[in-house]
Amino acid sequence: MVNKDVPAKPLIIWLGTNTCAGDMLSLLNAKDPGYQELISSIAELRFDYLLGASEGSDAINVLDDLQKNHKAAYILVVEGSIPTRSNGLYSVIGYRNGKAWTALQAVRELGAEARYVVAAGTCAAFGGIYAAAPNPSKCVSLQAALDRKVINVPGCPINPEWMMGTLNHLIQYGEPALDDYSRPKLFYGETIHNLCQRRDYFDNSIFAAKPGEPWCMYKIGCKGPVTYADCPVRQWNGEHLSWPVKANTPCIGCASPEFPDGDVPFFEHLPDVKLPGIKVTANRVGLLTGVVTALGIGAHLLGSILTGRLRKH
Repeated sequence: MVNKDVPAKPLIIWLGTNTCAGDMLSLLNAKDPGYQELISSIAELRFDYLLGASEGSDAINVLDDLQKNHKAAYILVVEGSIPTRSNGLYSVIGYRNGKAWTALQAVRELGAEARYVVAAGTCAAFGGIYAAAPNPSKCVSLQAALDRKVINVPGCPINPEWMMGTLNHLIQYGEPALDDYSRPKLFYGETIHNLCQRRDYFDNSIFAAKPGEPWCMYKIGCKGPVTYADCPVRQWNGEHLSWPVKANTPCIGCASPEFPDGDVPFFEHLPDVKLPGIKVTANRVGLLTGVVTALGIGAHLLGSILTGRLRKH
């Protein structure tokens, strides 16, 4: 006999806070599995702030039901940063019992009862663009708003396979191995620089002088040496066709915790690394970039903790 109270498939809530909606739109470009397979065979997307048909109290009632009757049975995915100024009134999910239900309240209440909590995109993972200076709405990352572990899937926007893979791993195998920023090592375990198709140009000191040239873009601001993501090998556009450097523009580090404040100006050379004007070995370059990466991440982590944008678990 089928128990009608027990859902046949894992439940997912996809909540939008301060967001441009780019991460959900990116997920729609997933190919194998695609979005249709996700919602028809893998999981039940019980609430989606962007694609859901219900609105008003009908939509809020769905969230209430999940929170009260499906504790520890759903995955909460949050897209966007969380404004905290004026008790969170800069982002309102809807109205409940005649009062505004802020994103801050919603993520705390829904997050407390979720089996897993996932931050979709750099804004949710690290604060991102909405938390950039001067940050008028006092936005913070999802982790900074919650007193529990958050799995971060950063990117501006996310590569659809990063999110699809993370959700599938949670459903099929449980929590994936995470790095110190709570990112799945499956997708964020190596720097873009070390995976880049143009790495040989870097090793041989052949650099582009302006965007559009087919050489290494390190000297015109590429943040690949300090950005952890597998963009060069996974690529984008569903069919795995391209990524920024392949399209002749530098990586701007959109998956990094310091994005965007710590990555601007986008087209200026990374500081504190002196490269020889002649051919250098890969090991020598790897040592240099490794030191810079460690220093950059360490400095940012301290800054993030101090400013409250990120709370490390």
